Amino acid sequence: MFPFPHPHQLHVSLVIFVPVVCAIHMAPAAAVAGVGSEEGAPALLRLLQRVQSEALRALGPRDFDPKFYVDLPLAADASAVGAALSSLTRPALSREVMEAFISRYFAPAGSDLVAADPLDFEDEPRGFLPKVENAEARAWALEVHALWKDLARRVAPDVVARPDRHTILPLPGRVVVPGSRFREVYYWDSYWVVRGLLVSKMYDTAKDITLNLVYFAEKYGFVLNGARSYYTNRSQPPLLSSMVLDIYMATGDMVFLKRAFPSLLKEYSFWMSDIHNVAIMDNHGRVHNLSRYQAMWNKPRPESATIDEEFASKLTSTAAKEKFYHQVASTAESGWDFSSRWMRDSTDMTTLATSHIIPVDLNTFILKMEQDIAFFAELIGENTVSESFSEASNARYNAIESVLWNSDMEQWLDYWLPTDGNGQVLTKDISLMSYNVIVSNGANTLILLT
Repeated sequence: MFPFPHPHQLHVSLVIFVPVVCAIHMAPAAAVAGVGSEEGAPALLRLLQRVQSEALRALGPRDFDPKFYVDLPLAADASAVGAALSSLTRPALSREVMEAFISRYFAPAGSDLVAADPLDFEDEPRGFLPKVENAEARAWALEVHALWKDLARRVAPDVVARPDRHTILPLPGRVVVPGSRFREVYYWDSYWVVRGLLVSKMYDTAKDITLNLVYFAEKYGFVLNGARSYYTNRSQPPLLSSMVLDIYMATGDMVFLKRAFPSLLKEYSFWMSDIHNVAIMDNHGRVHNLSRYQAMWNKPRPESATIDEEFASKLTSTAAKEKFYHQVASTAESGWDFSSRWMRDSTDMTTLATSHIIPVDLNTFILKMEQDIAFFAELIGENTVSESFSEASNARYNAIESVLWNSDMEQWLDYWLPTDGNGQVLTKDISLMSYNVIVSNGANTLILLT
């Protein structure tokens, strides 16, 4: 039995956002094995980060957008571009020389996507906002509706033909881009896009967007933060099951549901893996599994490398810088990049501690995912799977109530994991160590055992 109504009755209501938590404890940065390897970074990204660094030197920091440079498609082979970059005059690299280099060796940013008229677009679809009767409001809504034509794209053929020249990732279906400097698909942005497309009765486009994310889960084992090669080290708030549910409730398309279902199981496994899962023992001896954000990266983010490096410059050791880079990437995985919610000191970015926080909203998203999967499994006749996920949702609900509910404030709060020594260790059960165990004396003090 579900602790809440069945998911088809509440597919929006479980999204909970909480205010900034005033916390006093946190844990040291988690060590994530095998992340941030320079050897593992694609050669194209390493080249583009060199371009990014040289451009900053030539153009200066004013209005400098580091993302622009790692989004540029190459107009020649990487070896030729690299050789040309190495030959640029130093140390006085001028703006004119840099701009000429960019113009010669790169295609325009954004040219790796091409316009693609959505085939299911209608100027005023039947059943569009039936309760909006005010003429002015309705005219405005139709203007917003018309923007779908401007934001719809497909991946350019050259991305598939020559992937070594592009950081954008090939996708099978149409996309809707956020716009401005964000020229690619993003995970949790897509949830709001799908909701809007359903209002516009553009069901096929909504399915395309969702199946692009399904493709990511199939290929990478999780849904990427965004459709760029530099986003393969992290995800974003897990809302894929919500998109699938919303589309199914609007269309009743069982073929679509069955197509997406295996990828939902893959995504769930990702969020339940050792990287994200934290086992918490309460003062009654009960172990609760909850989730956190934790990127698989401890280097400057390629799309913001010059910014990350500037913040890290105040840190004196390589280890401290790697911990900071890891926390920055983990914060980007949260979708809240950036907020004082994740900082020990709201005025100092280097105090980010996102991977040491058990967020209310993330665990609510995953609770809803568990309920959605249980519902879908029941629909397609996978009764054992349905029962398993129903039990998992009950367990997470109890974990949220036990660990994240603050009875004094009468609200759910993010839970900060403290550093070693900031509380009494109640157990060191070696059988639990593989779960990255923390122990509690009643939702007040935790110790992280590493």
